[in-house]
Amino acid sequence: MLWPMIAIALGFAGLAVLGILAVRVFVEVRRLARQVGATSERIQRASEDLERAAVPLASRMHEAGRD
Repeated sequence: MLWPMIAIALGFAGLAVLGILAVRVFVEVRRLARQVGATSERIQRASEDLERAAVPLASRMHEAGRD
């Protein structure tokens, strides 16, 4: 009777460890998703800034090409 109880206790401990690790992975994935979202917003803002800066340069190049 001792061995089945030890096997059940070890099985429960193993499931508890897997559950804790699953929660930690879930938390880290959520944190990574927030970072990816923030980074994509920063990239979008930077690309918009680059586009706004490129418009005057493109018009100058167009005017210089006509001369």
